[in-house]
Amino acid sequence: MSIGHTLLGLLETGPRHGYDLKRAFDEKFGHDRPLHYGQVYSTMSRLLKNGLVEVDAVEPGEGPERKRYAITEAGVTDVGRWLASPEKPEPYLQSTLYTKVVLALLTGRSATGLLDAQRAEHLRLMRELTRRKEGGDLADQLVCDHALFHLEADLRWLELAAARLDQFAATMRGVAG
Repeated sequence: MSIGHTLLGLLETGPRHGYDLKRAFDEKFGHDRPLHYGQVYSTMSRLLKNGLVEVDAVEPGEGPERKRYAITEAGVTDVGRWLASPEKPEPYLQSTLYTKVVLALLTGRSATGLLDAQRAEHLRLMRELTRRKEGGDLADQLVCDHALFHLEADLRWLELAAARLDQFAATMRGVAG
């Protein structure tokens, strides 16, 4: 996710302080990975330097002065271009899970145990996301569905890998030898 473009998109709805940007980001996108304040302010500093935002107002605060940021025309153009460009699909050709299976086989450890443990973890997370989805609003339902579909694809791969494990182990022994 592009934090800068996301913050620009939020600013397109109206000027905001850094604190308000963090809160809006966390509410809409950061349920599992909230932004740190430092990340918000360093991103805003970069956007300001690049002419994509401007300081709309400076207000006194209890600590440092509070800056309210507004998106510039260049920022609107930039976020529009970002929104219109398709994301590169992630093929996951070098996933950590695949690496663990290969290393388990190469080192004589149980790849079956690894696959079983991973399957259990995927199923646990799927139950958690399903509960979250049932109690959530439409935005929560959409993000949970996205994650659930990816987890389902991973589960299909886990089943396929388990079914081919003996054949794969023989191939890996040939590579190691």
